[in-house]
Parts: sequence; C-alpha cells; structure tokens
Amino acid sequence: VVLRGGKIATLNGKQPEATGLAVWRERILLVGSDADVKPLIGPATRVIDLQGRRVVPGFHDSHVHLLNGGMLLSLVNLKDAADEAEFGRRLREFDKKLPPGRWMIGGNWDHDGTFASKLPDAALLDKYVPDRPVFIRRYDGHMALANGKALALAGITAATPEVAGGEIYRKPGTKEPTGLLRDNAMGLVGRLVPPPDDETIAAAVQAALAELAKAGITSVQDMAGSDAATRMKLFRHFQKLKQSGQLTVRIRLYWPLAAWQSLAQLGVLVNLGDLWLAIGVFKDFIDGSLGSSTAKMYEPFLNEPGNTGIYVTPRSKLLENIRAADAAGLGVAVHAIGDQGNAELLDIFAEVAKVNGPRDRRFRIEHAQHLRPQDYRRFAELNVIASMQPFHIIDDGRWAEGRIGAKRCASSYANRSLLEAGAKLAFGSDWPVAPLSPLRGIDAAVHRRTLDGKHPDGWFAEQMISVQEALEAYTKGSAYAAFRENDLGTLEVGKLADLVVLSRDILDPGERERIAQTEVLLTMVGGKVVWKTK
Repeated sequence: VVLRGGKIATLNGKQPEATGLAVWRERILLVGSDADVKPLIGPATRVIDLQGRRVVPGFHDSHVHLLNGGMLLSLVNLKDAADEAEFGRRLREFDKKLPPGRWMIGGNWDHDGTFASKLPDAALLDKYVPDRPVFIRRYDGHMALANGKALALAGITAATPEVAGGEIYRKPGTKEPTGLLRDNAMGLVGRLVPPPDDETIAAAVQAALAELAKAGITSVQDMAGSDAATRMKLFRHFQKLKQSGQLTVRIRLYWPLAAWQSLAQLGVLVNLGDLWLAIGVFKDFIDGSLGSSTAKMYEPFLNEPGNTGIYVTPRSKLLENIRAADAAGLGVAVHAIGDQGNAELLDIFAEVAKVNGPRDRRFRIEHAQHLRPQDYRRFAELNVIASMQPFHIIDDGRWAEGRIGAKRCASSYANRSLLEAGAKLAFGSDWPVAPLSPLRGIDAAVHRRTLDGKHPDGWFAEQMISVQEALEAYTKGSAYAAFRENDLGTLEVGKLADLVVLSRDILDPGERERIAQTEVLLTMVGGKVVWKTK
C-alpha cells in the first residue's frame, strides 16, 4: 500500500511531517515525499491519494470497556434524557421490546442532567416498569438503581446490612432502601442478573469493533469488568476472531486484580500474547467516583457533609495484591478518583517498587482526576502513568464544583500540570461512560468547554493543553503505557501501519475550533483498511 499527497503527522521528532508513506505487509516501509514512494508503486500496489488530507497515527484508547460498550448499543440508554418524562418514555418503549421475565439493564442515567441533581429511586422506576426486574447504572458505573421487583428478588430490606466498600441508600429517618446502591453494594442485585451468553457476547463485540474502527481507534486497553465466566467467554471470542483474521483492533485485556493468581500460577508475565491480543495485566479500584460521591477525598463532599467517600478495596488488601502481582511480573493499573485515593495509591506504588526492587513496571492510575498539587511530580518520580479521559473534564465540569468546590476543582483533571511535572499521559475514553470519539476527547483537552455551555473560554483554562500534546497522549502515550512504543504510537519505518485519515487538519491552528467536527475518513490497521467513508 502507498499513501501519497497528504499531510502526514508522524509524531516522530526526527521526521515530524511527510507527504508519502509506503506499507509492506503489516509494517511501514518508507516515510517521505511523494517522489520517495513513487518508485515503490507496482502493478499490485494499492495507492491511496490523500488529496491533501491530514494523516495521524491510529488512535490508541487506553481505557475502554469493550463488551459493555457493545452491549449498551442494544440496551436502554438514558444518559441524555432531558427530564423525567423522556426518562420514563424510554423505559416504557424498551420494556415493550423485551421478552417477558427478561431483566432490563443498561441505563447510563445522569441525575445531574435529567433530575436537576436529585437522585431517583425505586418508586420512580416502578411508575414506568413495575412488572419486570430493572437494574440500571449511573453512567459512571459506581451507582445503580433497582426497581421494587429487583429489590424483592435480591431480598434487600431494612434489615439488610451494609456492604464493605459500598452503600445502600436508605429513606431519611428509616432503614428502608430507596433502590439506590453505590459501588460494592451494587453486587447485591448485580449477582442476580443473568450473564450474557456466547451469542450476545459475539453480537456486542461485533458492534463494538465497528464503532472503534469508525472512530479511528486501532488499539484499545480493555478494562473489561465482567464476571469470571463472562470474561472467559470474551477472551475466547477475541482469540477466535484473531485466529480467523477478523479482529480489527489490537486489544490488551485487563483482569480484575483479585484474580492475579489465576494467571501467575501459569507463569504468565505482563503482555503475554502478541500485537493483536495480550493479557497479563490487572485492574483494581481504590475508591468510587465523583458523580456518585464515593471518590475518596481528604475533605467532605459539599453536597454530602460528613461523607469523604469510600474505599472500594481496603488499602491493606490493595497493597497485598499489588505487591504480589508485581512480584509475579504482572502489570497493574488501579482506578483512583479522589485526592486522597490518588495520594494513597501513589504511596502504595512507591512501597511496592521499594520492596520488589527496580524494574520497568509502568504502574498506572486510571482517571487520576482529583489531585493535590504536591502529588503531580510524584507521577514522574515513580514513573506512574496518568491514564486519563479528557471528555470527563467537560462532562463532570457541569457539576463538579457543587461536589467539591472551586479550590479542589482547580487542581483536578490537571493535564497541563502533570505534563509540566514530567508525567506521562495516556488518553482514552472510558467508553461507554463517555463517548468513544478520540477527536471529541482531544477537543475537550484543548478547550475544556463544559457541556452546559457555561465556560466558553475553558473551565480552569490554565489546565488546557495543545492539540499536539493531546494527540500524543492518544497515540504515543497510550502505546508507552502498554509497553508497545517500539511498534505503535508513531508513523516511522519498521512500526505497524496503524493510521487514520481525517477530514480536517486538526494540527492547523485555523482548524482549532473545529476539532470536534472532524470526521475519520479512513482507518488502517496493519496495512489493512478497516473503515472508510463512502
């Protein structure tokens, strides 16, 4: 394959721009001018005339939930319901589509948008769907709402004890459950939801792969999040797709950290597999989320005085598992949202590195949202990757100050401060929590304009980064976080031919205001076109 007549951003400092690029089999053979690639064009060469279009390395999403995202495409979606009437209409319409007795799941609801920050309850769901069990999650995945039928099936009553690392919401002045469950308490109902079968998984993965290709995403780091049986089915399905040549995105699959022994006992090391499918990496949680008021903070939430969040995993257990998995040569990433959660996780990483000795381990903090300024430099000092999702800036920015106030928000989503401290950023989407589009993510990191339109000049604009920096975090940064920098992240000779052709030149200052309107025209993975506009 030969591409010519374009504006190719290689992200290789030694040769930042080119107009032509040649691919032999899966890898880049030559990067240079149109004249350079012309002698390589033969009768069997596929020539792609770029017509002046911008080419960038394939987007590498460092944090997705691939199966959940694919499944949600065919489940009830309430994220942008304008009010209760729209919320209820969508529930009733989806209820009519489901067979009798089937659970209604999905949701992705947003009480800040739909209910003016008032939390819904089981009685609200029962108004619209009283006759089947309903269990729908808030879009951050850290809070869920059950209707009366689901609560009854789970046996959740006033007598149900609290769950460590979670919370059962109770009606004021009583112990009666409202139907809302936070973090680990969601398992009281979640364990009853039938897991997806092989056919459902296959359909969801097919739908997800199509969305990834359309978005220009050529590699993902899949945080999964499924139960053990579903995770096994998903992994087997990925393997079958790879063996049959039907996999169109490179996947690094994360196991729950509590299951580290299942791979360590087999002698698995980080990144077992190949450039299409790899395992040997694990994920855990230290806390909850800001939107569900379960992020672990040093000071209380403004909307819930006395509440400083939740340890989803006890610190001692987290330290024990990270130390053991790291000693076994496995990779570790941990979700941390709150300032205390992040600070304590950095302490844990430092302790583990000291105990287990030096090696290139590349610990990661997933989200790294709310930080104390004194912790920025620790990311660089400890070589901890800040795996961040920039769309959360403009989404959470609608209501974050109401949760933690302006002072703490000023040091949150701190892309600029982390870069200046020498930290490595790896960008992703957190799909389906946030939209999949890397271009919308780049736009969010560059402009920081909240979705409610209240910050046209940027929410805490001092944390803005450049288009180039955001693009590098979505390519080079994510490749580094996955130990794939020798094969991915830039367009240079010898690396894999994963690239994207864009409708606009996002690196042109004149197009800076139109990044989010930019379309992916073509997606190439390993020299093969997996998406192309008509």
